Amino acid sequence: MEPTRPPVHLPDASFEVSGPGRPRPVDLYRQPGVRVTSEAFFVAGRKFLITELTHLQTARGPHDRLTLRAVGITAAVLIGIGVALGYTGDLYRLPATTYAGLGLAAFVPVGLALAGARWRPPAYELWGRHRGDMVLLFSSDHERQFGQVTRALIRAREAVRLGGLAYPPASTTPYEPMS
Repeated sequence: MEPTRPPVHLPDASFEVSGPGRPRPVDLYRQPGVRVTSEAFFVAGRKFLITELTHLQTARGPHDRLTLRAVGITAAVLIGIGVALGYTGDLYRLPATTYAGLGLAAFVPVGLALAGARWRPPAYELWGRHRGDMVLLFSSDHERQFGQVTRALIRAREAVRLGGLAYPPASTTPYEPMS
């Protein structure tokens, strides 16, 4: 007589790894102040459910105010100097080096604008529709961080659309050969 073996119970197709309830959220991105899971987006103390986010759009923020003011004031001063010299009639008596200096001074606002764009670029912004309103979801000066957060949100939205991000049952159940 052959010894009886206990029956092997294999999980059915509805097996869930994280327990009888819904699957535990999977972290897609986590840094201080920003967290993207398969269920929600947490940033600056706010929580946005992934299922409530639609129409994600990226944009660049406004230019730095200090740079804009410096360019505007410099241009206004240079125009004022040119107008004042024109009204006094001194433009005919100025040497060529003064004309060259005024011509070069006209490039100061351009240089300020380029320097401001290099050292204080506009922020990267992520906008989206949340509960019917267009909301600024995330803003960062760092292009790499912005890209990582944006990609994590896109992956989370795809996972919600496809039914969730659960670990496949094959990864948590041990292989048991059938004999």
